[in-house]
Amino acid sequence: MEEFYRLRRLPPYVFAVVNELKYAARHRGEDIIDFGMGNPDQPTPQHIVDKMVAAVHDSRNHRYSLSVGIGGLRKAICAYYKRRFDVDLDPVSEAIVTIGSKEGFSHLAFAMTQPGDTILVPNPTYPIHVYSFVLAGADILHVPLNQPMDFFEGLKKAMESAWPRPKAVVVNFPSNPTAMVVDLEFYERMVQFAEEYNIYVISDIAYSEICFDGYRSPSMLQVKGAKKRVIEFYTLSKTYNMPGWRVGFALGNPTLVRALARIKSYLDYGMFQPIQIASTVALNGPQDCVDEIRLLYQSRRDVLVEGLNRAGWEVDLPLASMFVWAKIPEPFVKMGSLEFAKRLLKEAKVAVSPGIGFGQYGDGFVRIALIENEHRTRQAVRSIKRFLNAGADVAA
Repeated sequence: MEEFYRLRRLPPYVFAVVNELKYAARHRGEDIIDFGMGNPDQPTPQHIVDKMVAAVHDSRNHRYSLSVGIGGLRKAICAYYKRRFDVDLDPVSEAIVTIGSKEGFSHLAFAMTQPGDTILVPNPTYPIHVYSFVLAGADILHVPLNQPMDFFEGLKKAMESAWPRPKAVVVNFPSNPTAMVVDLEFYERMVQFAEEYNIYVISDIAYSEICFDGYRSPSMLQVKGAKKRVIEFYTLSKTYNMPGWRVGFALGNPTLVRALARIKSYLDYGMFQPIQIASTVALNGPQDCVDEIRLLYQSRRDVLVEGLNRAGWEVDLPLASMFVWAKIPEPFVKMGSLEFAKRLLKEAKVAVSPGIGFGQYGDGFVRIALIENEHRTRQAVRSIKRFLNAGADVAA
């Protein structure tokens, strides 16, 4: 069988190993508690659904739409950024609608890079941050992400040692998978870094509204002069429980927005127009639903983290995102994250994502998504406790 060029650049999909075991277990009738994929389990708020239904009944909305997104939706996201971050954006030149942030991220990579370009990417990170550029033919410099300031220093070392100089750097806070957060000062330093080294910054803030304990995630576009270097991706998936609707945005630098718009004009006609109309209502309408979603994740986080710590698995309390980034318990460290995830699935009937799937520096961790209700989460904690007590001697 012929192996195509771009497919040769993709490594085996680590998550598929756990997924296959999970599906096989369910086929045998086993009850698997699934913390693997960051897939919100709650319904989209009713007022958004109602607008979608009404828009579907208008046959004018059944025609081709615009690849850059309808004007009303672009105005709505710019108005949202003004209210939320006090950032002024031009809906024509500095905002574009994408079919989810993954599509926008991938097409931007194709638009802005050529074979031989180098991109700086955190490690661990969400796979699309790496493989969108790999598929576009770029080379990747992985920068370890342990703490925000360590990451910043790693970027400086990479820039000083790399030739030709990297073209762009990817940042993602609140981070998927680590749930790491930053403040506006960090973003100010990133913009200064980009200016000093003449490099673009691609910021992904998909989890900016899922924040806890008084933390409020900033936008890099709040930094004065950021639009000269920065493009930022935002999505409705987590904020409004709309993952399957596939509504995202790219905002900021006009050159990159224009490049993305041009390549999208060849590749798609935008999403179904009723989805865009309903998304406009999501952004412009009442925001109490966002608070309810945030509080739901906070409650689940508390149940999970408190339960795991009582069970003997020391886990930090994340300030944001819908994930817990958990270091593998000491007796199991040597087996690595993939084998640990496989054993957790087999013996505790709990599915998690192995950290190695997010990069080599994630191998000592697993990602646990807050997508099960509190009853199921407590059930999982009890199973994990039995697994830890029974398996420690074997692992050693």
